Amino acid sequence: MLAIARFNVALGNAAHFEAELSVALDAMAQCAGFVKGEIGQNLDESSLWTLVTHWENVGSYRRALSNNNVKMNAIPLLAQAIDEPGAYEKPYSE
Repeated sequence: MLAIARFNVALGNAAHFEAELSVALDAMAQCAGFVKGEIGQNLDESSLWTLVTHWENVGSYRRALSNNNVKMNAIPLLAQAIDEPGAYEKPYSE
């Protein structure tokens, strides 16, 4: 399962925002089912940032969002994300 959160951040806040993203990612990384994660800044539009995390399954991701450390260190940041769907799975082939 892949979770993507995108953010639009003023350039003057970039360094502070990057530090907040790192704290959020660290909090999520401590949760069961976390596989890997990364942060990125868009190459063409430097005010756009992303937090991408990979999870064993959607249940692991949802449980992580209920974790107290994640609630304190990631949820306030995730609330600032661009309002769009962000949970993805590999397509099912039948």
